[in-house]
Amino acid sequence: MASDMLVKLYDLAQDAALDKRMADQGITLRRALVPERSAICDWIRPRFGEGWVDEATAAILRQPVTCWIAHDHEMLLGFACHDATMKGFFGPTGVDETARGKGIGHALLLRTLLDMRDQGYGYAIIGGAGPVDFYQRSVGAIPIEGSSPGIYRGMLPTASPSGMSD
Repeated sequence: MASDMLVKLYDLAQDAALDKRMADQGITLRRALVPERSAICDWIRPRFGEGWVDEATAAILRQPVTCWIAHDHEMLLGFACHDATMKGFFGPTGVDETARGKGIGHALLLRTLLDMRDQGYGYAIIGGAGPVDFYQRSVGAIPIEGSSPGIYRGMLPTASPSGMSD
């Protein structure tokens, strides 16, 4: 398991060029709606596994909802959550393989972190950060030494997309 990373939310700003890039591609980023929970979870399950479905469910059922989605008309392209497993934590997040390379992951990351800042957080923790270079480059995240496996220590196994345990 990868280490956690720390992000200074008070240093983040909206990225107008990234917003324009999303708009030019016809991609909408918005907060998920509770009635979309089943559709979002059905989309997440085969791509990212049951554990992420559980976390997304928690984020969607919070008030305010802490799950953001990216879509092109009725086609879901990606999602990002915060405060799903622990308060102050960003994740999980994922973009469909066919939609990668369009800036969607970066846009969802920034939108979700800005939501955390707007809700009063000064810092965010990216739990078990996978693409460390991406998080460093995108939002200036720094690794937290000694944080692996962090909050996930001793967790019961969950089903992965292939049906194997994580």
